[in-house]
Amino acid sequence: MLQLFNTMSRSKETFTPLNGKEVRLYSCGPTVYNNAHIGNLSTYVVVDLFKRYLSYRGYSLLHVMNLTDVDDKTIRASRNEGVPLAELTQRYTAGFMKDLESLNIGHADNYTAATEHIDDMISLIETLVEKGFAYESEGSVYYKIAMFPEYGKLAGLDLEGMLDGARVDNDEYAKESARDFALWKAWTEEDGDVFWESSWGRGRPGWHVECSAMAMKYLGETFDVHTGAVDLIFPHHQNEIAQSEAATGKPYVKYWLHREFLNIGGSKMAKSTGNMSTLSEIGRTPADIKAFRYLVVATHYRTGLNFTEEVLEAAKSTMRRLTNLLDRLETVDSSGGAAQVSDSIVRTRQLFIEHMDDDLNTARAVADMFELVQETEGWLSQGALTTESATALYDFFQELNQVLGIFYTLPEEEGEVSLSEDLADLIQRREQARKNRDWSEADQLRDELLAEGIAIKDTAKGTEWERV
Repeated sequence: MLQLFNTMSRSKETFTPLNGKEVRLYSCGPTVYNNAHIGNLSTYVVVDLFKRYLSYRGYSLLHVMNLTDVDDKTIRASRNEGVPLAELTQRYTAGFMKDLESLNIGHADNYTAATEHIDDMISLIETLVEKGFAYESEGSVYYKIAMFPEYGKLAGLDLEGMLDGARVDNDEYAKESARDFALWKAWTEEDGDVFWESSWGRGRPGWHVECSAMAMKYLGETFDVHTGAVDLIFPHHQNEIAQSEAATGKPYVKYWLHREFLNIGGSKMAKSTGNMSTLSEIGRTPADIKAFRYLVVATHYRTGLNFTEEVLEAAKSTMRRLTNLLDRLETVDSSGGAAQVSDSIVRTRQLFIEHMDDDLNTARAVADMFELVQETEGWLSQGALTTESATALYDFFQELNQVLGIFYTLPEEEGEVSLSEDLADLIQRREQARKNRDWSEADQLRDELLAEGIAIKDTAKGTEWERV
């Protein structure tokens, strides 16, 4: 049985969807005011992995992801760039979709833009006002958190002593500031032409109410799983719970699944601090991009990942090994092999499911897969595989790939002839020689590659190659 760590209970729980094998899933999507950084994208890789595993285990899914195209950040970026809000958000939405494709992340069933659901948000706010959970002040509407006794439970906050009766208009605020938050923000000159009419006057919704309104519209008042990164637990997800449950009187979400931070160079990655990298910045080649997906997949989602160039290079080397193995399996043409592979396949499948059922423990699952990889490499070296057994192994690795999603082709790779393992190794050795300032060795390896028809070019982004 699949066990998931539920942030609400802070324990692993047996996964039992509300309606049999049907899973309704909501993901906090990007705020489209800038390019997504790799920390953001690592969360969506984890969501994709979760969806793939659910499908592998026979569940059906309805997945909704929001696109925050109006909030403090988008309006500020629109003003700073001097372009209309819709133009700005459409540009970054397109970039986000391209990043998803590059990382082999399957699409949600429904992407919900906040600006297309303003009426739903106004309706939800009106309900909260009618029930006494919200109040109007100078054209804005605020949620009264003192009216919701379980406020703080998801975030593990002790609310007693934190309430000071103050209000906060900013969408994001410190964990120590448990205050009444804005559901509707009265129009100001800084908002320019970004406003909607309501019974409270011109204004726009607060960030937190957007997800509540859209999630419940498409998934119902109670749904199975809500995902996001750990930095969204407070205040965003806590506020979602308060709004939704106050309005409906029902539990909002059964399971909360949160991805741990991805750090860069040992520090938290965040746009606000400038410590961030985008996919285009780390993805100099298709191999870099696919290595990043592998790196995220092979790390347990509740384990912090420290991203460095060295870690990415190691992941690229691993991916070359795996790709080479599949290529070799496809070329086996023999009827004389003696290896018995079926028991190894059955054992690996059993262990893979066992570890994935344990809160998506991909680190253990991938480690067991590599035991079969090593075993298979031995059989290939010994010529011990028949065509039939090689095909069985190839098909099994592709079966695991249904979950891991690490073997795929990017559009820019189409028609490209890949390097052999030996040539890729020469390039890697030359890169290491350059790092060691062993220029003589680097030049010798460059000449060896040129003799094999591979021209090397050193750029600011790294080593590039082409066939000549």
